Amino acid sequence: MNDLALLLTPEGRALLDEVRDTAPANELAVATRLRREHPADLVSAALGQARLRQRAAAKFAAADAGRMFFTPNGVEQSTRASVAAYRAECFRAMGVRSVADLCCGIGGDAIAFARLGIPVLAVDRDPVTAAVARANAEALGLADLIEVREADVTEVDTAGYDAVFVDPARRGGRGRIFDPEAYSPPLSWAVGAARKASRAAALKVAPGIPHEAVPEDAEAEWISDGGDVKEAVLWFGTTPGAVRATLLPGPRTLPGRGLPDPRVRPVGRYLYEPDGAVIRAHLVAEVAEGLDAGLIDPTIAYVTSDALLPTPFATAYEITDQLPFNVKKLKALLREREVGTLTVKKRGSAVEPEELRKKVKSAGPNSATVFLTRVAGAPTMLVGHPA
Repeated sequence: MNDLALLLTPEGRALLDEVRDTAPANELAVATRLRREHPADLVSAALGQARLRQRAAAKFAAADAGRMFFTPNGVEQSTRASVAAYRAECFRAMGVRSVADLCCGIGGDAIAFARLGIPVLAVDRDPVTAAVARANAEALGLADLIEVREADVTEVDTAGYDAVFVDPARRGGRGRIFDPEAYSPPLSWAVGAARKASRAAALKVAPGIPHEAVPEDAEAEWISDGGDVKEAVLWFGTTPGAVRATLLPGPRTLPGRGLPDPRVRPVGRYLYEPDGAVIRAHLVAEVAEGLDAGLIDPTIAYVTSDALLPTPFATAYEITDQLPFNVKKLKALLREREVGTLTVKKRGSAVEPEELRKKVKSAGPNSATVFLTRVAGAPTMLVGHPA
């Protein structure tokens, strides 16, 4: 809290501008120079905040990250701006005119709501986090739309708001929390708060949430951004029991249709790797049907086809070789093909990609992708390249 107060002073803001682009390797020299003219604690706070802003640029637009304030946990746990903007658009499309953002963190989701003109009550019980959220609302010119309140979310009355958004803490002293009832607040409380919302609600949960933990009256959505799965969301006020996978940028959404598992078939000319959100949502069958494809193994989420068909929900590879798992044979094949750049992917294999790369020590001007997997139950290596 004291660091933030120092940084919000005119001297602190000026110092933040001065150290904005400081490289980690130069921090000591910069700190030594600045401490001749500024208090040591202010210099440390400014350099620490500059470091956090540089990290945050991966989640937020660089222009925003350069004006916002962060905590280490805030950078780690905040919603990526593209995901927050997509969710805010979903709320607006549902006619939401006000939102109670519970467990708001540093305010990433509140900012996305406010930028669409939706007033937000942003609540967090941690005083430093709440202060940072308030500073961010002011820094981005959104203070008129974002009311930040330091409080226990379980004691906040949300009756005056159209919608509720809850982002429970999913990390503890020992790292990630996988049991939804161990979230803070527990998922059961968040579900209860969602059901009270007058128009709509959304709960942000870990993408690994078991499907059986999804309430029957919720719609479950898994979201990826740039191919990386970011989160799952439980929606209330939409279509109970529905499942969908959404890929950003786009958005491109694949709805579930309750299809049976695809057939298992021999590896064809093309291998398709479904997006992680599709896999988490258990929608591989929907992708396979659109490609007239089948599984290479009943337990592996790779699908194969003899035809190359476009789909945003899977990445296609042309397969040139299929080998039983054998490092010596793979090494000989890569040497013959003069492969120097090797991408290793695995699914259903205990071998680590880096371990295999070290063993084959490939060299040459060409590139290839090898899949360590199972085909009809047998450990297999599939070699190919992006189609």
